[in-house]
Amino acid sequence: MNSPFHFATIDWVIIGASIAISFLPALFFWRRASENTSEFFTSGRAAPWWLVGISMVATTFSTDTPNLVTNFVRERGVAANWLWWSFLLTGMMTVFFYARLWRRSGVLTDLEFYEIRYSGKAARLLRGFRAVYLGFFFNLVIMATVNLAAAKIGNIVLGWPTGRTLFVCAVMTIFFASVSGLWGVLVTDSIQFGITMTGTFAVAYYALQQPAVGGLSGLFAKVHPKTIALLPDFGDWTTALAVFILPITIQWWSVWYPGAEPGGGSYIAQRMLASKTEKDAVVGTLLFNVMHYALRPWPWIIVALASTIIYPQLSDIAATFPQLDQHLLGNDIAYPAMMRFLPAGFLGLVVAGTLAAYRSTIETHLNWGTSYLVHDFYRRFLRPGLSEKHYVFAGRVTTAGLMICAAFMTYALGTAKDAFELILSIGAGTGLIYLLRWFWWRISAWSEIAAMVSSFLVALGFFIARKNGLELAPEVSLLVTVAVTTVVWVATTLLAPATDEQTLEKFYVLVRPSGPGWRPIAERTGVRGSTDSMSQAMLGWVLGCTFVYSALFGAGSLLYGRMALGWTWVAVCVASGIGMARVLRGFWATSDVPPSSPTLPPSPTASRSSTPA
Repeated sequence: MNSPFHFATIDWVIIGASIAISFLPALFFWRRASENTSEFFTSGRAAPWWLVGISMVATTFSTDTPNLVTNFVRERGVAANWLWWSFLLTGMMTVFFYARLWRRSGVLTDLEFYEIRYSGKAARLLRGFRAVYLGFFFNLVIMATVNLAAAKIGNIVLGWPTGRTLFVCAVMTIFFASVSGLWGVLVTDSIQFGITMTGTFAVAYYALQQPAVGGLSGLFAKVHPKTIALLPDFGDWTTALAVFILPITIQWWSVWYPGAEPGGGSYIAQRMLASKTEKDAVVGTLLFNVMHYALRPWPWIIVALASTIIYPQLSDIAATFPQLDQHLLGNDIAYPAMMRFLPAGFLGLVVAGTLAAYRSTIETHLNWGTSYLVHDFYRRFLRPGLSEKHYVFAGRVTTAGLMICAAFMTYALGTAKDAFELILSIGAGTGLIYLLRWFWWRISAWSEIAAMVSSFLVALGFFIARKNGLELAPEVSLLVTVAVTTVVWVATTLLAPATDEQTLEKFYVLVRPSGPGWRPIAERTGVRGSTDSMSQAMLGWVLGCTFVYSALFGAGSLLYGRMALGWTWVAVCVASGIGMARVLRGFWATSDVPPSSPTLPPSPTASRSSTPA
């Protein structure tokens, strides 16, 4: 099949070497991962901060990420990226408010949290349901989305049909994820991220070298100023509301999504739980947010903008790639289409980096989803009390099964778009409860169940209404869902039975949350809580967000040639960074201080996990 891409021998050598190198950690950590579920799912709680942070950022850099950014830029301009830039607010909140709490909890997965924070049948129901819903159904859709992006890249770059791409990818990821456990995933992520970022900058560089683009100066002279603006046109209220106002005011705290969960969760919580100490959890999560929001976006944006010159219309992509499967054609495919300008050697490096990005995300989702299904469902409810070797073996079998199911799910995405949007909307409005459950003792398992049920019913109602012809803007449905869900769960919190006192007391001693929300428990137990300062955490949050956003805008302004504005942003970045560093030094002075109560027995979860450092 004819293709504009021509691979030289050096390209195949680079791709092969990259694959071989990335498999070495799997072989090295195979025996260690086989020891027990703590090693398999949380790397024995011994991961240093830099490995934690790089693994987080490598996981969120998948094959679909640059494609998605390209789609945003081509359809609504650079400002459309606020749809995901806004999640820095919850990311920094995780750094300064929640990373230490997660590490102190000592749980193996974030779903185990439910049975140390809540009590009774409601807690067990919540843990079991979310293990299956998130670990299987939701996880399959996320992995299928990543698979679809890989299939598009395989089709346009290699001329492969979807089935061949999925088969090759599945064989590699099943072997690696099932053999290496989290240690192998973490180490491989650090290797793959270096390859991936090198390839990303190479694509941007060679896109700018095209005569039609004319370098940075030519690019910004030819692209419409509204397209490159960092903020939307507020004269177009509908667009501004959708891509900036709602994301920055409502979406960031109200929507649950893996990698950007209010209060931390999923594989972000998994990495924090795998950290050696609270300090490693905090600094690793901070490193992730800096690299995710400040380092990576601009190479993708440059390529996306260049693609609007090279391929102004989708028909231009179709004409350039006649072998392209037409049902894969969309604005997102413009990013891999720009890879055709890469010379020999760099083409192999970028393909190797793309494969590395795919694997880092899929292998994390496999390990994370398997931890839910095996530890939080199979071990907890179906087959408790068996040997660690048995659960590790069950984890490996489950890993293979998840990947196979995700491969089949990929074929359904073309006809399941509405169902996918429904699944994403189900969690709208539940985010606030994930932020407050650490700091207000009155929140119970019934609160979370009420939030989940009400969010689902409202989302389902909108889904049915749209199917029957009702035209309703997504931002309206988001606001209604958030409002209804919040009213329902707050009312349930105040009216439903509270968590039993013994569970609350054990949780308070174990995690030591600060603030006034636990005052009744502190007074009843006589336990002095942590010395964590809420005001210092809030200051750190503001400075952290300022640090990253100023770095992001400073880099963009300098690229745009707006030197005075760019250096102003750099100065703001430096000043906020110094302030943030001082806040963190205050954290270490109060971190890891044990509670002053020997009277309460430790949590059962904490006793079977390694002691938080």
